[in-house]
Amino acid sequence: MRSKSATPRKFDDRQDAGRQLAHALLPFAGSPGLLVLGLPRGGVPVAAEISAALSCPLDVVLVRKIGVPGFDELAMGAVATAGGSLSTVRNERVIAGLTGDGNAAFEAAIAPELVELARREELYRAGLPPLEIAGRTIVIVDDGVATGATLRAALHAVRQLRPAQLWVAAPVFLGHSLAGIRPLADQTFWLWDAASLGSVGQAYHQFGQVPDDEVQRLLLRPPE
Repeated sequence: MRSKSATPRKFDDRQDAGRQLAHALLPFAGSPGLLVLGLPRGGVPVAAEISAALSCPLDVVLVRKIGVPGFDELAMGAVATAGGSLSTVRNERVIAGLTGDGNAAFEAAIAPELVELARREELYRAGLPPLEIAGRTIVIVDDGVATGATLRAALHAVRQLRPAQLWVAAPVFLGHSLAGIRPLADQTFWLWDAASLGSVGQAYHQFGQVPDDEVQRLLLRPPE
């Protein structure tokens, strides 16, 4: 595992966080087979900065959190798709604590998220196929990690496609999420292990929603 740390300070925005995080990966710039995968939507602006700094392609791994009905911020798990590989992560503690049949609630909640994944796949790629993952060094990038459920789903989906190396890069990890993610990645890069923050947004001065058209623009822009 390899990590990068810095004196904690708030990031100006996702682009600033991406530029700072890219410094940890600069020794690998120009490496053959390197591919950066952003987690839409917030992870894509961070990933775009890293992709530009490393002179390597940018793509996405699509992930959706499965929220508890009526309490969407409480995750029952997550579902991810990459290159035709689908992976589901369940939060068994949350599911077991639901009133009634937790498994049925999970299955009911996952159905619309699969529809949304398909919509985003078509929208973001604009008919282009996903980039090849097998045998490459893959860097999965998000704008921050809270519980780690969505990132774990992304890692599982990508791992099934047999990359040579699977790395994670995120500007900030909250709580104990870093300890949960590091065993799943071959290398992990971060700037701030922020156990005291209550949300990823607290690590940023500007943390607005990233619209779909911004994700499209970043994915379709020509290499720099």
